[in-house]
Amino acid sequence: MAADWYLIDEVDQLDSPALVFYQERITANIELLKQSISDINRLRPHVKTHKTIEITQQLLTAGITKFKCATIAEAEMLGLCQTPDVLLAYQPVGPKIDRFIQLIKTYPDTVFSCLIDNEFSLKEIGHKAIVSGVNIRVFLDLNVGMNRTGIRPDGHALALYEAATAEKGVEISGLHAYDGHIHDADYVLREKQAAIILAPIDQLTKQIVGKGMAEPVIIAGGTPTFPVYAKLDFIECSPGTFVLWDKGYQDAFAEQDYLPAALVITRVISLTSATKITVDLGHKSVAAETPLKKRVHFLNAPTAEAVSQSEEHLLLEAGADHGFQIGDVLYGLPVHICPTVALYGNATLINNHKLAGEWKVISRERKINI
Repeated sequence: MAADWYLIDEVDQLDSPALVFYQERITANIELLKQSISDINRLRPHVKTHKTIEITQQLLTAGITKFKCATIAEAEMLGLCQTPDVLLAYQPVGPKIDRFIQLIKTYPDTVFSCLIDNEFSLKEIGHKAIVSGVNIRVFLDLNVGMNRTGIRPDGHALALYEAATAEKGVEISGLHAYDGHIHDADYVLREKQAAIILAPIDQLTKQIVGKGMAEPVIIAGGTPTFPVYAKLDFIECSPGTFVLWDKGYQDAFAEQDYLPAALVITRVISLTSATKITVDLGHKSVAAETPLKKRVHFLNAPTAEAVSQSEEHLLLEAGADHGFQIGDVLYGLPVHICPTVALYGNATLINNHKLAGEWKVISRERKINI
């Protein structure tokens, strides 16, 4: 009988808490991503989920050449990998503009771009680009419902796009629309909400072309709406969670068949009462932004429920006759993998149930070199 996919043969050699990646599943998820779209050149995966050079290199080997990131460190990691095309999906301000320009100069094999959503930032970026002797590629960040950054896709957006076209030191390439507020489990609802978003973007695109400017590249969506946008040949898609997957997306988006490929390993450190156990999986070891009972699901203790959590401890209600002993290992599937990965300096690689080395989660840092 085959062992459960997540079991690690030499788990007694692995200290806890630990983050583990399963290579066979990462490979399968990358292949599924490629099969999910008509043209691989329309893929621009976000690296915020895995933050590693090794997975980036696997994506490059798979033929993916465009990437998206959210921090300077993630952008530098992509530069270190000689990634051809990188969008910093963030509007740099103050010293971050200087760091971004240094990236452009340090990694000439990579074409970097960033976002803008106002004229002040446009002019500041343009001025610093001219002073530094570089040309900065930018995308107009559209607010399509997240209401955190971006400009509404209306006449004001058109005016800013025109201003960017005329601004020296920058080159406007297109539109960026992140719709992270769309996360309904019902695919039809997500499809309808995406259609509402696309209508004004389509109108804005026509207005841009009508004024004699080049047709803009459109970068849209994340994981929840990826299946919607993947059908539309004029959109570049930016899923990120696909490569590792997690319990939250596994439960929410049944139409996407990606495999959980990252777990947190924890051990029983105390038999707290007749029905409760404590494990070494605190706030510092698994993303804690969700409600207590929706942070981690234990594959080999599926009925265990979180009672309380502190920085280094997680108290679980395991039920009568649970059978756990001090030192027993629990395999935890995070509900939200992206911020969980960022809590670890290294991930242990698992291949065919065996320990296969360590990968540095290099871009969890705010700074690598620049």
